[in-house]
Amino acid sequence: MDLAALAGRDLGTHRISYDDRDVMLYALATGATADQLDLVFERDLRVLPTFALTLGVWAADEPRRLGAYESAAALHGAQTLSVHEPLPPAGEIDLAGRVAGVWDKGTGAVVDVVAECEYFTATYALFIRGHGGWGGERGPAGPPIPPGEELLGRCRTTTEQAALYRLTGDRHHIHIDPEAARGAGLGRPVLHGLCTLGLAARELATSAGAHPCDLRELHARFAYPVWPGDTFELRGGVDDGGLSFEATVSGKAVLTSGIARFS
Repeated sequence: MDLAALAGRDLGTHRISYDDRDVMLYALATGATADQLDLVFERDLRVLPTFALTLGVWAADEPRRLGAYESAAALHGAQTLSVHEPLPPAGEIDLAGRVAGVWDKGTGAVVDVVAECEYFTATYALFIRGHGGWGGERGPAGPPIPPGEELLGRCRTTTEQAALYRLTGDRHHIHIDPEAARGAGLGRPVLHGLCTLGLAARELATSAGAHPCDLRELHARFAYPVWPGDTFELRGGVDDGGLSFEATVSGKAVLTSGIARFS
C-alpha cells in the first residue's frame, strides 16, 4: 500500500472490552503503590486516564497490518491524549480509528493515527523511517515548548518494569527479548514509551497538587529510549493553566515538548 494514500483513511471501529483487573494491572505497571487504594483496589476503583492509550494501540498498528510499512521501520514519535469523560472501571467501548494525516519529512514520514470515543481522543504520531521524500506536505510543526527549570519530580523505574507493562497489551519483542533489542540497535530491552509517559503523568499530578485521575490533556514527544532501571527527572513550569515539562535521564532528554493539564 502507498503510505501517502493512507491520509484520511477510516480504520474502522473496534469494540474494546476490559475489566477491573486490566485497570489495576495498568496502574501497577505505571508505578502505583499498594497504598493508592483507588488505583489498585476494586472497591472504589478509578481509572488512570493514560490507561486509554493502551486501548487505542490496535489503531496505531493498523497501517502496518495494511502493508504500508514493516514493523521495524516504525518509531513512536509523539503522543497526545484529550480526556472527555472518566473511563468506567470496567466495560465495553466502541473505539473508532482513522489516519488523520501522513506527512513527508524527507528521510521518513509521520503518520498521525487517531483513536476516539466518547471518553477520549488519542493521537499516535508514528515516524516511519525510509518512507519520505515523495514531495508531500511536511505537516504542522509547533514550536518547541520550553520546559522551565523547576524540578517537578523523579520517576524511578524497575528492572521488571517493561516485562510488567507489556502485559497491558504491547508485546513488541524489543521490550523483553535481548536478541530483538540488539537487532533493533538498542543494546538491551527498552521501556515502552507509553509506560514512560504514564509514569510521568502520575508524577506530574503530584507536582500540580492534583489526583492523577484528574488529567485532562497530555502531550509529549519521545526523544530517546528509557531502559528499565533508569531514573528520570521531570523539570518544567506553569504553562497556560497547566504544566510544561521535559524528562531527562542523566541529563539526556527522553520526553520533550511536554504539556499536562489537570482539572
